[in-house]
Amino acid sequence: MERATSREHTVRRSYDAVAEDYTAALRDELAGKPLDRALLACLAEQADGGAPIADLGCGPGHVAAWLAGRGLTTVGIDLSPAMIAVGRREFPAVEFREGSLLQLPAADCEFAAAVAFYSVIHLEPDELAPALDEIHRVLRARGLLLVAFHVGSEVRHLAEWWGHPVDVDFRFLQPPDVAEALERAGFRVEMRLERMNYPAEVETNRAYLLARRQP
Repeated sequence: MERATSREHTVRRSYDAVAEDYTAALRDELAGKPLDRALLACLAEQADGGAPIADLGCGPGHVAAWLAGRGLTTVGIDLSPAMIAVGRREFPAVEFREGSLLQLPAADCEFAAAVAFYSVIHLEPDELAPALDEIHRVLRARGLLLVAFHVGSEVRHLAEWWGHPVDVDFRFLQPPDVAEALERAGFRVEMRLERMNYPAEVETNRAYLLARRQP
Protein backbone atom coordinates (compact mmCIF):
# COMPACT_ATOMS: atom_id res chain seq x y z
CA MET A 1 0.00 0.00 0.00
CA GLU A 2 1.20 3.51 -0.76
CA ARG A 3 2.27 5.72 2.10
CA ALA A 4 -0.72 7.38 3.78
CA THR A 5 -1.14 11.12 3.40
CA SER A 6 -1.03 13.44 6.40
CA ARG A 7 -4.78 13.95 5.97
CA GLU A 8 -5.35 10.22 6.12
CA HIS A 9 -3.33 10.00 9.32
CA THR A 10 -5.45 12.65 11.05
CA VAL A 11 -8.72 11.18 9.78
CA ARG A 12 -7.67 7.69 10.89
CA ARG A 13 -6.65 8.86 14.37
CA SER A 14 -9.84 10.86 14.77
CA TYR A 15 -12.15 8.00 13.82
CA ASP A 16 -10.11 5.57 15.91
CA ALA A 17 -10.73 7.83 18.90
CA VAL A 18 -14.51 7.91 18.49
CA ALA A 19 -15.16 4.41 17.13
CA GLU A 20 -17.07 3.09 20.13
CA ASP A 21 -19.15 6.25 20.66
CA TYR A 22 -19.82 6.59 16.94
CA THR A 23 -21.14 3.04 16.79
CA ALA A 24 -23.31 3.45 19.87
CA ALA A 25 -24.85 6.62 18.45
CA LEU A 26 -25.27 5.68 14.80
CA ARG A 27 -25.46 1.91 14.42
CA ASP A 28 -29.27 2.05 14.11
CA GLU A 29 -29.54 5.39 12.30
CA LEU A 30 -31.06 3.88 9.13
CA ALA A 31 -34.18 3.05 11.14
CA GLY A 32 -34.97 6.77 11.10
CA LYS A 33 -33.91 7.43 7.50
CA PRO A 34 -36.60 6.12 5.14
CA LEU A 35 -35.17 7.86 2.08
CA ASP A 36 -31.72 6.37 2.64
CA ARG A 37 -33.26 2.93 2.99
CA ALA A 38 -35.22 3.39 -0.24
CA LEU A 39 -32.10 4.43 -2.14
CA LEU A 40 -30.11 1.51 -0.75
CA ALA A 41 -32.93 -0.86 -1.72
CA CYS A 42 -32.88 0.61 -5.24
CA LEU A 43 -29.14 0.02 -5.46
CA ALA A 44 -29.45 -3.52 -4.14
CA GLU A 45 -32.23 -4.41 -6.56
CA GLN A 46 -30.08 -3.46 -9.54
CA ALA A 47 -26.81 -4.99 -8.33
CA ASP A 48 -25.48 -8.07 -10.08
CA GLY A 49 -26.13 -10.91 -7.64
CA GLY A 50 -22.86 -12.64 -8.51
CA ALA A 51 -20.61 -10.05 -6.86
CA PRO A 52 -20.53 -8.26 -3.48
CA ILE A 53 -21.53 -4.68 -2.72
CA ALA A 54 -18.84 -2.43 -1.25
CA ASP A 55 -19.45 0.07 1.55
CA LEU A 56 -16.64 2.60 1.08
CA GLY A 57 -15.70 4.56 4.17
CA CYS A 58 -17.97 2.18 6.05
CA GLY A 59 -17.20 3.22 9.63
CA PRO A 60 -18.49 0.39 11.83
CA GLY A 61 -20.36 -1.07 8.85
CA HIS A 62 -23.98 -0.45 9.76
CA VAL A 63 -24.92 0.36 6.15
CA ALA A 64 -23.19 -2.78 4.89
CA ALA A 65 -24.94 -4.75 7.65
CA TRP A 66 -28.35 -3.38 6.55
CA LEU A 67 -27.64 -4.66 3.04
CA ALA A 68 -26.32 -7.97 4.36
CA GLY A 69 -29.55 -8.36 6.31
CA ARG A 70 -31.34 -8.44 2.98
CA GLY A 71 -29.33 -11.40 1.74
CA LEU A 72 -26.55 -9.52 -0.04
CA THR A 73 -22.82 -10.14 0.22
CA THR A 74 -21.14 -7.00 1.48
CA VAL A 75 -17.60 -5.73 2.04
CA GLY A 76 -16.93 -2.75 4.28
CA ILE A 77 -13.75 -0.75 3.67
CA ASP A 78 -12.53 1.94 6.05
CA LEU A 79 -9.36 3.84 6.88
CA SER A 80 -9.79 3.40 10.64
CA PRO A 81 -8.60 0.10 12.17
CA ALA A 82 -10.66 0.82 15.30
CA MET A 83 -13.81 1.17 13.20
CA ILE A 84 -12.97 -2.07 11.41
CA ALA A 85 -12.47 -3.85 14.75
CA VAL A 86 -15.82 -2.61 16.07
CA GLY A 87 -17.52 -3.60 12.82
CA ARG A 88 -16.16 -7.13 12.92
CA ARG A 89 -17.43 -7.47 16.48
CA GLU A 90 -20.86 -5.96 15.88
CA PHE A 91 -21.66 -7.09 12.33
CA PRO A 92 -20.12 -10.51 11.65
CA ALA A 93 -22.12 -10.95 8.43
CA VAL A 94 -19.99 -8.23 6.78
CA GLU A 95 -16.47 -8.75 5.48
CA PHE A 96 -14.24 -5.86 6.56
CA ARG A 97 -11.02 -4.56 5.01
CA GLU A 98 -8.82 -1.70 6.14
CA GLY A 99 -7.92 0.68 3.37
CA SER A 100 -8.02 4.08 1.72
CA LEU A 101 -10.37 5.46 -0.91
CA LEU A 102 -7.22 6.42 -2.81
CA GLN A 103 -5.99 2.83 -2.99
CA LEU A 104 -8.85 0.43 -2.34
CA PRO A 105 -7.94 -3.07 -1.13
CA ALA A 106 -9.94 -4.75 -3.88
CA ALA A 107 -9.43 -6.37 -7.25
CA ASP A 108 -10.38 -4.83 -10.56
CA CYS A 109 -14.13 -5.22 -11.25
CA GLU A 110 -14.67 -6.99 -7.90
CA PHE A 111 -17.91 -5.28 -6.85
CA ALA A 112 -21.37 -5.22 -8.36
CA ALA A 113 -22.14 -1.89 -6.68
CA ALA A 114 -20.76 0.50 -4.10
CA VAL A 115 -22.03 2.90 -1.47
CA ALA A 116 -20.06 5.93 -0.28
CA PHE A 117 -22.08 7.68 2.41
CA TYR A 118 -20.31 10.77 3.76
CA SER A 119 -16.82 9.42 3.08
CA VAL A 120 -15.75 11.63 0.16
CA ILE A 121 -16.26 14.63 2.46
CA HIS A 122 -12.90 13.87 4.07
CA LEU A 123 -10.98 14.10 0.80
CA GLU A 124 -8.97 17.13 -0.26
CA PRO A 125 -10.25 18.74 -3.48
CA ASP A 126 -7.45 17.22 -5.56
CA GLU A 127 -8.15 13.75 -4.11
CA LEU A 128 -11.75 13.42 -5.32
CA ALA A 129 -10.83 12.52 -8.90
CA PRO A 130 -8.28 9.82 -7.92
CA ALA A 131 -10.78 8.35 -5.44
CA LEU A 132 -13.48 8.16 -8.11
CA ASP A 133 -10.99 6.55 -10.49
CA GLU A 134 -10.34 3.90 -7.84
CA ILE A 135 -14.05 3.27 -7.37
CA HIS A 136 -14.43 2.96 -11.13
CA ARG A 137 -11.61 0.40 -11.13
CA VAL A 138 -13.17 -1.90 -8.53
CA LEU A 139 -16.71 -1.83 -9.96
CA ARG A 140 -17.97 -4.15 -12.65
CA ALA A 141 -19.04 -2.66 -15.96
CA ARG A 142 -22.40 -0.92 -15.45
CA GLY A 143 -22.05 -1.26 -11.69
CA LEU A 144 -23.79 1.38 -9.59
CA LEU A 145 -22.31 3.85 -7.13
CA LEU A 146 -24.49 5.66 -4.58
CA VAL A 147 -22.66 8.60 -3.03
CA ALA A 148 -23.96 10.96 -0.32
CA PHE A 149 -22.47 14.18 1.01
CA HIS A 150 -23.27 17.49 2.70
CA VAL A 151 -24.20 20.30 0.30
CA GLY A 152 -22.29 23.55 0.34
CA SER A 153 -18.87 25.12 -0.04
CA GLU A 154 -17.68 25.28 3.56
CA VAL A 155 -15.21 23.17 5.51
CA ARG A 156 -16.19 22.35 9.08
CA HIS A 157 -13.39 21.41 11.42
CA LEU A 158 -13.85 19.34 14.57
CA ALA A 159 -11.31 19.44 17.37
CA GLU A 160 -13.57 17.52 19.78
CA TRP A 161 -16.11 14.83 19.04
CA TRP A 162 -18.13 12.93 21.66
CA GLY A 163 -15.70 14.17 24.27
CA HIS A 164 -12.58 12.98 22.42
CA PRO A 165 -9.88 15.25 20.96
CA VAL A 166 -9.88 14.90 17.16
CA ASP A 167 -8.52 16.73 14.13
CA VAL A 168 -10.87 16.18 11.21
CA ASP A 169 -12.36 18.30 8.44
CA PHE A 170 -15.80 17.82 6.89
CA ARG A 171 -15.73 19.26 3.38
CA PHE A 172 -19.12 20.23 1.96
CA LEU A 173 -19.57 19.74 -1.79
CA GLN A 174 -21.71 21.09 -4.59
CA PRO A 175 -23.74 18.41 -6.45
CA PRO A 176 -22.86 19.73 -9.95
CA ASP A 177 -19.15 19.53 -9.09
CA VAL A 178 -19.43 15.95 -7.85
CA ALA A 179 -21.56 14.98 -10.86
CA GLU A 180 -18.97 16.45 -13.21
CA ALA A 181 -16.17 14.58 -11.41
CA LEU A 182 -18.15 11.34 -11.71
CA GLU A 183 -18.66 11.85 -15.44
CA ARG A 184 -14.94 12.51 -15.91
CA ALA A 185 -14.14 9.29 -14.03
CA GLY A 186 -16.26 7.22 -16.41
CA PHE A 187 -19.66 7.20 -14.69
CA ARG A 188 -23.05 8.32 -15.95
CA VAL A 189 -25.15 10.04 -13.30
CA GLU A 190 -28.67 8.58 -13.35
CA MET A 191 -30.23 10.25 -10.29
CA ARG A 192 -29.66 13.45 -8.29
CA LEU A 193 -31.57 14.14 -5.09
CA GLU A 194 -31.28 16.58 -2.21
CA ARG A 195 -33.00 16.61 1.15
CA MET A 196 -33.01 18.55 4.37
CA ASN A 197 -31.67 16.91 7.51
CA TYR A 198 -33.85 14.63 9.60
CA PRO A 199 -34.53 15.98 13.12
CA ALA A 200 -31.82 13.86 14.75
CA GLU A 201 -29.16 14.85 12.21
CA VAL A 202 -26.76 17.78 12.06
CA GLU A 203 -28.50 20.66 10.27
CA THR A 204 -27.19 20.42 6.73
CA ASN A 205 -28.70 19.71 3.35
CA ARG A 206 -27.64 16.35 1.95
CA ALA A 207 -27.18 15.24 -1.65
CA TYR A 208 -27.34 11.76 -3.16
CA LEU A 209 -26.04 10.87 -6.60
CA LEU A 210 -26.60 7.48 -8.21
CA ALA A 211 -24.08 6.86 -10.99
CA ARG A 212 -23.42 3.91 -13.27
CA ARG A 213 -19.93 2.81 -14.31
CA GLN A 214 -19.65 2.86 -18.05
CA PRO A 215 -17.98 -0.13 -19.80
